[in-house]
Amino acid sequence: MADPIEQFEVHPIPGLEFGEVTLPVLGVQQIAVTNAHVAMTIAFALVVLFLTAVTSGAKVVPGRLQSAGETLFGMIDGVTDSIIGHEGRKYFPFVFTLFTLVLGMNLLGMFLTFTATSQLAVTGTLALITILLVIGIGIAKHGLGFFLLFWPTSAPLAIRPVVGLIEFLSFLLRPVTLALRLFGNMLGGHIALKIFAGFVVSMGGLAAAGGLGLLGLPVAALSMGMVVGLTALEFLVAFLQAFVFAVLASIYLNDVVNLGHGH
Repeated sequence: MADPIEQFEVHPIPGLEFGEVTLPVLGVQQIAVTNAHVAMTIAFALVVLFLTAVTSGAKVVPGRLQSAGETLFGMIDGVTDSIIGHEGRKYFPFVFTLFTLVLGMNLLGMFLTFTATSQLAVTGTLALITILLVIGIGIAKHGLGFFLLFWPTSAPLAIRPVVGLIEFLSFLLRPVTLALRLFGNMLGGHIALKIFAGFVVSMGGLAAAGGLGLLGLPVAALSMGMVVGLTALEFLVAFLQAFVFAVLASIYLNDVVNLGHGH
């Protein structure tokens, strides 16, 4: 049975290795175009092509492609508007970009042997960009008032420092949970698919040998059913995880945009 972890290994593309460089702390690092770079670039290109096809030559009565694009646009626009409020449209481009990129990488991983969002470095970078933007907007919009986010005025004065500390630690953990949620779901799903697919091949090969090996046929058939079911589930998870990432980014933005009051 093939190693289910092998599909997540990052390796350079032959012919696209550009030597090594010594960096502080990190030491010697190889400079190369890897399968991770290729997967992310393809996903980015497909997203751009899809949005270009949707927006160019738009018709009053939309076709299937335009309808799909407008559905995604309207869904994320509804998320930012309902969560952030009247200022949601200002932050829609960022949230929509996050959503489409994550969705593109998730779906592309269903067809390639490498899934970019199964790499913690990728999901962590997206989460870090999100939280840095949240902090930047909070400080730019409210100045030092941004830190009122960690001073719960609704709590009794005696326990406000404790609750505030909890709120501060919770805020620091946001990028961690944001990254781990996407990373864990994509990693776990693809490992399960690989394991059951391995059972199909190994048990099918055993059954083909005849004799007592035919006992492996029911196991192969059951594993094949699991592969089909998990594949359908993984397509759903690919969409849901991109949507959840967009929703959480909107919630974090709402906390600093509408600091201390509703929208």
